[in-house]
Amino acid sequence: MPFPKENSYTTDYIYSLPEGQRAELIDGIVYDMAPPSRLHQELVMNLSAEIRAHIKKNNGSCKVYPAPFAVFLNMDDKTYVEPDISVICDKSKLDDRGCNGAPDWIIEIASPSTKRTDYGVKLFKYRSAGVREYWIVNPLTKTVNVYDLEKEELSDQYSFDDNIQVCIYDNLSINIAELLK
Repeated sequence: MPFPKENSYTTDYIYSLPEGQRAELIDGIVYDMAPPSRLHQELVMNLSAEIRAHIKKNNGSCKVYPAPFAVFLNMDDKTYVEPDISVICDKSKLDDRGCNGAPDWIIEIASPSTKRTDYGVKLFKYRSAGVREYWIVNPLTKTVNVYDLEKEELSDQYSFDDNIQVCIYDNLSINIAELLK
């Protein structure tokens, strides 16, 4: 995992990074981001498409944004994240810079370099910011941890072969293995 830079930074630092260099900012600590793998990108693309198709089919108003997409989680200058997938149902949170506040559903694709942050730091931040649902998709273990943060239930873990019920949509379940065929 890229080590966090331990000084207190603001979003001004994130916006001053050279073109192509990506990082996240959580409580003033910068976390450098490694380039994603091909499988990571395939998962982001297919999951985003599946969610978007469901929303359109049901005449929903939520929007799906794959990374890079700015989320100013605490609406301050100390926390800026780029979830792999953000689903936002409250359009008043959206502006030209990204999302101001908590998305309704966040999906992170875990990698060896992001595992500690995804399962620890981000889980805490997303829960405390008001994210309703959080998925951690782990391609190495072929598992998905689903956190129903709205109901404050502990996570359930699924395999890629399972039909995973989405918490914020009663009529949507996703089978990751089917998406990768």
